[in-house]
Amino acid sequence: MPISRFYKLYLSPNRKYVKVLKNLLGFVPGNLSLYRLAFRHKSVAQNIKKGVKNSNERLEFLGDAVLGSVVAEVLFKLYPYEDEGFLTELRSKIVSRNNLNQLARKLGFDKLVEFDPKILSNGRQGSGSLLGDAFEALVGAVYLDKGYDFTRHFLVNHIIKAHIDIHTLEQTETNFKSKLIEWCQRHGKDITFELTTNMEGESAKLFTIQVNIDGEILGSGKEFSKKNAEKLAAEKACAALGI
Repeated sequence: MPISRFYKLYLSPNRKYVKVLKNLLGFVPGNLSLYRLAFRHKSVAQNIKKGVKNSNERLEFLGDAVLGSVVAEVLFKLYPYEDEGFLTELRSKIVSRNNLNQLARKLGFDKLVEFDPKILSNGRQGSGSLLGDAFEALVGAVYLDKGYDFTRHFLVNHIIKAHIDIHTLEQTETNFKSKLIEWCQRHGKDITFELTTNMEGESAKLFTIQVNIDGEILGSGKEFSKKNAEKLAAEKACAALGI
């Protein structure tokens, strides 16, 4: 066993936390601060710069991209005769907030995430996606700590093959847009799906959709079809509202 690994597991002041992560992830983390950050919700984060907190949101952004890339590769190889629409739909099911929330809870993330319990008792926006967000942030942390090849191997073997039944998800219908519209109708809320301008440098073929409920943006989605962008935005809004 390398000396650095032995120290982290048995001599480091953080050895208890390192062992928890090793049991959870199957490997000893290198940069421990990245993993602590991955489990820190914005509700308990501190301001480090005007408008920026030391929360897991930036890692979540990175992890979302890495996770999407790995899942896309897995599906591309698993379904060699399916078209882009099928692959996009199935990828959306795998990386959906509902699925990632369940997966993160199964892995024990609820015992590791740092957050203000008031966001749950008050039903604040974002509380419904807390665990799924932390999962994506963890993927970002692993990527920065270990690199893409290691992260890919970790996701494929430790997460996807071990905990995700892709063929069952294939048969699962998840129409978040209809669910969200029905909820708004029941509660007398106005809902609109708005096409917005893409960020500088993004492909002109990429659609960015925002969901507005009573004038408040509760979800956004980016995909290469307007329909799938709306589904992703609706899913995030459902998670934010706890639907």
